[in-house]
Amino acid sequence: MRVFRVLRLLALAVALAGCEEAAPPAEPDFDLVVRNGVVYDGSGAPGRAQDVAIKDGRVAALLARGALAGTLREIDADGLAVAPGFINMLSWANQSLIVDGRGMSDTKQGVTLQIFGEGWSMGPINESMRATALSRQGEMRYPIDWTTLGGYLDFLVDRGVSPNVASLVGATTVRIHVLGEDDVDPTPAQLAQMQDLVREAMSEGALGVGASLIYPPAWFAETPELIALAGAAAESGGGYMAHIRSESARILPALEETVAIGAATGAHVEVYHLKVAGQEHWPKMAEAIARIEQARADGVNIAANMYAYTAGATGLTATLPPWVQEGGHRAMIQRLSDPAIRERVKREMNESDESWENKRQLAGDDSRILFIGFRSEALRPLTGRTLAEVAAMRGTSPEDTIIDLIVEDDSRVTTAYFQMSEDNVELGLRQPWVSLGSDAGATAPEDSFLNTSTHPRAYGNVARFLGHYVRERQLMPLEVAIHRLTGLPAQHWKLTDRGCLTVGCHADLVIFDPATITDHATFAEPMQYATGVRDVFVNGVQVLRDGEHTGAMPGQVVRGPGWKP
Repeated sequence: MRVFRVLRLLALAVALAGCEEAAPPAEPDFDLVVRNGVVYDGSGAPGRAQDVAIKDGRVAALLARGALAGTLREIDADGLAVAPGFINMLSWANQSLIVDGRGMSDTKQGVTLQIFGEGWSMGPINESMRATALSRQGEMRYPIDWTTLGGYLDFLVDRGVSPNVASLVGATTVRIHVLGEDDVDPTPAQLAQMQDLVREAMSEGALGVGASLIYPPAWFAETPELIALAGAAAESGGGYMAHIRSESARILPALEETVAIGAATGAHVEVYHLKVAGQEHWPKMAEAIARIEQARADGVNIAANMYAYTAGATGLTATLPPWVQEGGHRAMIQRLSDPAIRERVKREMNESDESWENKRQLAGDDSRILFIGFRSEALRPLTGRTLAEVAAMRGTSPEDTIIDLIVEDDSRVTTAYFQMSEDNVELGLRQPWVSLGSDAGATAPEDSFLNTSTHPRAYGNVARFLGHYVRERQLMPLEVAIHRLTGLPAQHWKLTDRGCLTVGCHADLVIFDPATITDHATFAEPMQYATGVRDVFVNGVQVLRDGEHTGAMPGQVVRGPGWKP
């Protein structure tokens, strides 16, 4: 009987979908109806005045307002926008969700899917990698009871999370698994082993391969290695996404590598957080966009994602030449403790060498380098201060201050670098193939999360995009912006029945006010929730009600095209 009922509902939905004056069903049988909203289906089409019926975690019908009555549960959207849940294309919530499964800073912005895997992924790992990961844990401490990427994703969902989760398999992770962290090339047998690890991850549901080529040991990987890994993912329909080797002087040849990987594999390829760093290089943003457009015209399936800020954030170690980081963190700390090596590093930090990305030089001034995360309790008072301020406080040179902080904190030291232009942020966001990624975790201003700071993009990336750039700057119509957050990334990464609000789609919904959605996070006070999102549903379950979390943890693993259940 249940099968018959579902078939009847689907037939009803097909008959009524898109109708403005449809007759109500004789026996309404839905779990929930969202009434009186302006529905944006994620395709880029304008919003429509419709009611949304949900059954068994999916959209069961879209009907004219008031067409249904007597349902089990109703929610009045009161004229607000009703859209598919937003997709965070570059999430670092892979650890924060273990500590707090609510994902508050993103859930408050309507994010219902977190996608991990920029170079590093939570699997596959071996015993050596597990030991290293456990030793490097800071405030976020948790057991590592898995060895594969699929095992991690299942662990996360079994533990309980509000958003859905997905991941690429990290090219860096695969490389360390087989080669360690040294500057070496794989033998044919080792490369085959790396490809098999990618294939295994794809069968577990990975979306593709993610690379972070600006950081050692990924920096040591050559293009043929990346083509081999991306090709292994492409065998089952997966894609390739990269933090390219240069986002400044050499951005065009770095971009060319990603284009070549797309052409060689036929896979969808994407650039993480498209940007150009360093004022002298800012004109290259238009050139990079033109190259992507040309590649698309030539048949390469290439796109990009961005965050809506002029400052990035990464480790203070990004001011050090890559060779000093070979072999991993412990080897780097040992080298920096050698006076002769220390002097060499200090000298190279100030040389003009375009073969690596010197984040300090790209910021242009030490007052544009802001510390936002230390492991050491003794150093946490320096959070929120600039490199210039800390060097002056300590009476040491900026070069010595950098090295001292890395050694004393025994970490990469999370740091924000102000290095992009506002004009380029707008130029990038205007591109129709650009989606959004926060490049941050999903935390809450409470408990252990208060022991470190963050970039405001963790609390405001989506809201800033919809509020500042769409409503105020009018870079695009609202329906197009919603498509960028939903249907576009779902299409790029073959996310079946996600990023859409049509019959049969998973009921990931956000109800928000386009007139008031606003980011409040600043670099001075980054842990401030965005406002304007009223309700959020994940797989038909409400996780945000009137802006407050319900405690529900309905998140699921969203698996890629190679998944073999």
